[in-house]
Amino acid sequence: MNQHLHILGICGTFMGGVALLARRAGFRVTGSDENTYPPMSTLLEAEGIELTEGYDPAQLDSNPDLVIIGNALSRGNPAVEAVLDRGLNYTSGPRWLGENYLRGKTVLAVAGTHGKTTTSSMLAWILEACGRKPGFLIGGLPRNFDVSARDGEDLFVVEADEYDTAFFDKRAKFVHYRPRITVLNNLEYDHADIYPDLDAIKTQFHHLIRTIPGTGTILCNGADSHLESVLRRGCWSQLERFSTDPESEWQVKLLDPGGTRLAFYFQGESVGELSWGQCGEHNALNACAALGAAVAAGIAPAQAVAALGDFRGVKRRLETVGTFDDIHVYDDFAHHPTAIRMTLAGLRRRVGNARILVGLEPRSNTMRAGVHADLLGPSLIAADRVWLMTGDDIDWDPQVALAPLEGRGRVVTRTDELLQQMLDEARPGDHIVFMSNGGFEAAPRRFTEQLGA
Repeated sequence: MNQHLHILGICGTFMGGVALLARRAGFRVTGSDENTYPPMSTLLEAEGIELTEGYDPAQLDSNPDLVIIGNALSRGNPAVEAVLDRGLNYTSGPRWLGENYLRGKTVLAVAGTHGKTTTSSMLAWILEACGRKPGFLIGGLPRNFDVSARDGEDLFVVEADEYDTAFFDKRAKFVHYRPRITVLNNLEYDHADIYPDLDAIKTQFHHLIRTIPGTGTILCNGADSHLESVLRRGCWSQLERFSTDPESEWQVKLLDPGGTRLAFYFQGESVGELSWGQCGEHNALNACAALGAAVAAGIAPAQAVAALGDFRGVKRRLETVGTFDDIHVYDDFAHHPTAIRMTLAGLRRRVGNARILVGLEPRSNTMRAGVHADLLGPSLIAADRVWLMTGDDIDWDPQVALAPLEGRGRVVTRTDELLQQMLDEARPGDHIVFMSNGGFEAAPRRFTEQLGA
């Protein structure tokens, strides 16, 4: 009989991906979550994975060979307490992935505060388009694949998250993956619920670097001073930097203000140009990182650039939801002021003088805690109007945070109120961006439906 894995917290993107990979590797997989919801629940059940709603300890009566515990669960959870009381064998998702599924594969890991999902998706697509049939586990939905996890052949692309592993393992997830090729996109303070300061995160990145073999390759953002300080603690692998600077091994140039046309160079020599549907300097840098990683994996540079031209983006990364009467509506997974600033700056360059209206929900633990409240207003400068939706868990003054917008920002407390005010304000030619790393009560879809009506 196949080994039985039971996964607690199975419906998140990462744990659901682990479940799918385990099932396809021949394990018997069951699992539970507080809310077993589509599309993940439907996808898992289609693979023959039995799901249980909630965390009743009775789900463990079958005595699974191994319980994999998601990092959203902690002490006090009934199923977690039952695992400990009964002495069941347990581990974390990242550790199981690293010690079992990834063993023997060539792992390409993408780490950084911003751009992990997009860069991982670009890299997986380049490898796919060039015939390498990679597996991947990505914290979003690449539109070229429309799945977040897939089994593959030798190469495996993993979005390497610095968030902690589990309640019993406070190391970053990415230390478990043992990559041979690693992208370090950028590094800023985030995850205030886990890390006390930036130095604590730098230490985790240093630990990641310690796991990369000497014959492995690190692609590092050459313009990021925090990453440079991490590298100064020690680097034992082949190092290639990427940036817009010609002094980096890999360089990207924006051939138009919006970043829809790019040129790439390696050690000063042109390796190709592309026109694509993405925009912004941040995506240009993501593309440059993915290009360097793909070449490190054996892809010809010109082939990799050609493949990037067909990259279709990632769901909820400035994803177009709909257009009505020349009003363009986007959904964006914003979680940090720097990501907000880069996304809006890229959109501004693309749309010129057209108005940009933003509905923003500060949803991440770090944003809700007010750690970056002083950076929030400046990150929204490119917008013409901003609606900030706050709640009872916000203990900082949102009006003060929006002061740099000089009257262009409004604070609301209900989604219905935000939608109505934005509908009243919208006019043809506008670009409407909803920004949240949560559900935002389906605001982008509801706005688009009301606009169409």
